[in-house]
Amino acid sequence: MGATIGLLLGVGLLLMWSATWRDSLVFTTPVRVRTAWDDLAARAGMHTVTLPAFVGVSLALALVVGVVALGTGSALSVAVAFAVIVAVLPLVYVRSRARRRRIELGQLWPDVVDDLTSAVRAGLTLPEAMVAMAERGPEELRADMAVFAAEYRASGRFLDALTVWQERLADPVADRLAATLRVATEVGGTDLGRMLRTLSEFLRTDQRTRGELEARQSWTVNGARLAVAAPWLVLALMSGRGMSASAFDTPAGIGLLAGGAVVSALAYAVMLRIGRLPEDPRVLRSRP
Repeated sequence: MGATIGLLLGVGLLLMWSATWRDSLVFTTPVRVRTAWDDLAARAGMHTVTLPAFVGVSLALALVVGVVALGTGSALSVAVAFAVIVAVLPLVYVRSRARRRRIELGQLWPDVVDDLTSAVRAGLTLPEAMVAMAERGPEELRADMAVFAAEYRASGRFLDALTVWQERLADPVADRLAATLRVATEVGGTDLGRMLRTLSEFLRTDQRTRGELEARQSWTVNGARLAVAAPWLVLALMSGRGMSASAFDTPAGIGLLAGGAVVSALAYAVMLRIGRLPEDPRVLRSRP
């Protein structure tokens, strides 16, 4: 009970101190870390979530879980273990959301390319065809197309609007499509329709192959995730008991928790590595 009161007091003092921070206070992170987060957030569709805000939310969730675990009678080492697990869960969620969105977009890209091909055949210019996608394109992509349309109307520069759209999606297929449209705009020519048809056929073939492989491996991946989570669920059920809780605060108990965490993390990472399908890198991105 005393530890819980101390943690709550510390949280209150931290909140009082944060009220004195200047509005210009920024959190500096390495460029690579910030760039990696920007790409991950864009792939997940979380464009407004900044890295400092995400880290703050993760730490706040970990602190709340640690306080609740201590309040329910769990051992300090167990509370810290669950707090660390909860701190990592938001990153796992964002990665999972990015993966689901990539799969959803992968099913839409062939139709997007076909719509652009039809618009070009009908005599529309490339900017007009892209702007029309904001109203008549796939529902999941209309918001991103609306950003392109707003940028194009504001600046009148097709290539700049295409770059904004490309970075908003952070998708290899979007990079490929943007590069095709950029070359067609700068160089011109009569092969744009044929290039778009070839790209559409390639995307459909890749989508069918990847869908079959993901369907076959899904049950294996889910089983591995359950195997990793099962020991920690058992630990959560046992940690509320008096004798069990005190046993985990001994050096042997702390070593057992640390060893279990390392083994679980390594096993999960190896499972993901073995079961991961190759993904197209963003080699045609508009910025490094």
